[in-house]
Amino acid sequence: MPGLQAFNTAPADELRPLLTECLAVPRWVDAVLAARPYPDVDALVAAAEVDLSTDEIHGAIAGHPRIGERARHDGVSAKWSAAEQSGVDLSVADRLVAANLAYEERFGHIYLVCATGLSGEQMLADLASRMGNDPDTELRVVNGELARIAALRLRKAIA
Repeated sequence: MPGLQAFNTAPADELRPLLTECLAVPRWVDAVLAARPYPDVDALVAAAEVDLSTDEIHGAIAGHPRIGERARHDGVSAKWSAAEQSGVDLSVADRLVAANLAYEERFGHIYLVCATGLSGEQMLADLASRMGNDPDTELRVVNGELARIAALRLRKAIA
């Protein structure tokens, strides 16, 4: 997508798949489309801040790979995910697998973090710190991480 002007004027049906790659929540996609035109990129990125329901959070994370794993599908979000997780090195891969499993047993869903700029060690520390959260608090944390990921992806989508 070449720039904000094109985003503001493109037909909604052309943008819907791209926005879904940023955050797979139909209500959010509809709200972003309905709020066009955006005066600047920051206003568009601010649309990533959304309070998601529990079902929306679970639906949105369903398409995300575990930290340290490749996406299960091809497409724009799979490429973005690989780039976002580029800080994960093989020296922590086994520990990430074990930590992911413990997290999933505790919370019933994958560990999700906005991994851009984080090393594998930083992600392990973040995951460990979040294990003490109660399930409702952790869902709110995941909501925030989804918003951060969506904001990054929106910037990439219009760059």
